[in-house]
Amino acid sequence: MASIPESSQFGNNVVIENNVSIGEHVVIGHNSIILEGTTIGDHVHIGCNCVIGVKPSINQRMRKTSKANQLVIEPGTRIGQLVSIYSGTRVGKDVFIGDHASIRENVTIGDESIVGRAAIVELNTIIGKSCTIQTLAYVTGDTTIEDNVFLGPCVSMSNDKYMGAQSYSLKGPYIKKGAKIGNNASLLPGVNIGENTIVGAGSVVTKHLENGIVAVGIPAKKLQS
Repeated sequence: MASIPESSQFGNNVVIENNVSIGEHVVIGHNSIILEGTTIGDHVHIGCNCVIGVKPSINQRMRKTSKANQLVIEPGTRIGQLVSIYSGTRVGKDVFIGDHASIRENVTIGDESIVGRAAIVELNTIIGKSCTIQTLAYVTGDTTIEDNVFLGPCVSMSNDKYMGAQSYSLKGPYIKKGAKIGNNASLLPGVNIGENTIVGAGSVVTKHLENGIVAVGIPAKKLQS
């Protein structure tokens, strides 16, 4: 059975499966579904029409993922409307997740980070503390984002060097702490973005970028002072 304190507030048609733990003063909006194996901390707010704790499924062409069954949402997090979050993920304290966002399995999101409206975070990704991932950003699978990173709207990443044409060990970008990526920039598989480095809007990053520089263009190159 689910554990539901009296202090929780639910809208109409909320579904809570067995083996769910819900903290004190949790608010869940109309028509949302909390699936088996989900743990929700105190003072979490979940909007309407969300699906929380989705179990991943695959077909023959997709890679298998680990069978982690538990989703943990830590205290104080706010989740918007029409959000899906998969099992095996951990969402830190005081995180904000905007409307229509999708967060896949085996993801970690650090405390006080923001995942913007309709942003997508793919599987096996680590996001640090106090990061901002803005509207419609696409964070590919197997990506690491350290603390205090900023991703502008519509930033895009890839993790497959050969786009499925041949076997390749999937690896997304590694973005070090304090880096800022401008609107509509594209990051190719496996690139490293240095600490406090700025990538200009619309740039395409094809190679590693060192710490503390400004890089712009296609391909992105260090801006000379």
